[in-house]
Amino acid sequence: MAAGAAQARHDDRVSTVQIEMFREALGDVLALVFPVACAGCGAWDVSLCTGCREELTGDPVSRRIADVPVWSALLFEGVAARVIRTLKEDGRTALARPLATAATGAIERVRAHATADTLFVPVPSSRAAFRRRGFRPVEILMARASLPVSRSLRLTRMTADQRRLDVHARAANVAGAFHANRVAGRDVIVVDDVVTTGATLDEAITALRVAGATVRGAVTVAATPRRAVHSGSESDASGIPA
Repeated sequence: MAAGAAQARHDDRVSTVQIEMFREALGDVLALVFPVACAGCGAWDVSLCTGCREELTGDPVSRRIADVPVWSALLFEGVAARVIRTLKEDGRTALARPLATAATGAIERVRAHATADTLFVPVPSSRAAFRRRGFRPVEILMARASLPVSRSLRLTRMTADQRRLDVHARAANVAGAFHANRVAGRDVIVVDDVVTTGATLDEAITALRVAGATVRGAVTVAATPRRAVHSGSESDASGIPA
């Protein structure tokens, strides 16, 4: 029975990756017929121009959430913010590849806390978001970064769009919203696309710990500038609402 469930999960992951690869290939074909604009600057007839691609670089930034080191590859502003939004809201999944490349430095830092048996657990999309987009942004980013996906977190209830909420409302919105399974006794690294106040990561980390996991770190593609700390040293998040 357990073997059958494991095989089903494996098949689901393979199917998801295949669908995402098809979407990306189809997007490349359609671009020949219906030219696109650069996701970063709007330049015509290119998905991401050379200049904007070069903007997706920089030193990873870090902070601590729930006493866990969180590494982020980019600041969520300018070109990086526009590219991430275009990936998520316009379904241009080909942009996941340059974003995953940009995240290499942050991934290398969080891997320092990992072992061969560490689980990489994405923060899950809501069902409504998945239905709207047809893909899970964090998982496609992980696939492009060659990170194994362990769907050990799930949402237990509906949550509002965090973008419309202030700091305190964000925390209340996701409080108790996650449940974790199949992580007892395991080391875990949490993966998300953007960290803002840290409320979502805080709740995800809490759920994983309740389920018996040891959370070694977290990694995101981007962090909002007012929360990020440069220089490669981890910040003390005490006093920061999360």
